[in-house]
Amino acid sequence: MTQAIRQVRLTREGFERLQKTLEQEQQRLAEATRILQEQMETSADTEDTGLEDAKREKMAIEARLDELEDTLARATIIEDHENDGRVELGAIVLLSNETTKKDMKVQVVSAPEAAVLGGSLPRISEDSPVGKELMGRKTGDSFVVNLEGGKQVKYKVKSIEY
Repeated sequence: MTQAIRQVRLTREGFERLQKTLEQEQQRLAEATRILQEQMETSADTEDTGLEDAKREKMAIEARLDELEDTLARATIIEDHENDGRVELGAIVLLSNETTKKDMKVQVVSAPEAAVLGGSLPRISEDSPVGKELMGRKTGDSFVVNLEGGKQVKYKVKSIEY
């Protein structure tokens, strides 16, 4: 049985960040491979912990590379926002925390994009508790997010831009 290929929707900035991360990981892999080869050449003991650490590091980098390549291969860039003023992926939302009376500006993105560091704004995943409640909301909507430990936070959407 074949598994359906699930598209990943990314902002242009997020796609470029993922590509840059991929390039950095490829450089790390080259360095890890070089270190592993040095360890293998200088190691007389087959149970050398430095050699095992180098192997584990190389395997971790390879796994991260596979994940990044898979995400980029399935990526579609969000360009058109034909909606009726509702929050969707790529939206930059000004939220007001009704409890603390503080505002915060965030961008709603897919989970793979939220996991990559960098960028000008804090990003929240559409799969996060706040992201799930925020999707589809309009300016002026209020909503409550249930957090761990039974804590609740009430937010209000002050503005949405793309």
